Amino acid sequence: MLRRLLVRLILPAILGSVVGFIALAFAVQDEPTLPVPVLSIFSPGLKIAEMVTPAKHESLGSTFGGFLRVAIGVNAALYFSIFALAGYLVDRRLSR
Repeated sequence: MLRRLLVRLILPAILGSVVGFIALAFAVQDEPTLPVPVLSIFSPGLKIAEMVTPAKHESLGSTFGGFLRVAIGVNAALYFSIFALAGYLVDRRLSR
């Protein structure tokens, strides 16, 4: 039971957060050189955050903080779903 919880939820959540953050860092670093479709595949949070984050007349830190929360959250959710699917398939194969 504990192994199933670890493989299906906890490990994918940790890996998804780390890989989502790294994907955002890679996308921001190489944004001018990468084509938009490739950038959207690796870091969809960047493009979604550009569309969702409103242009408010607040401090730059507040606006940038909201942008980062959206981008990291979307990337983490994407990579969590990928790792959770992989964990499900591994757990299913090991239980046979």
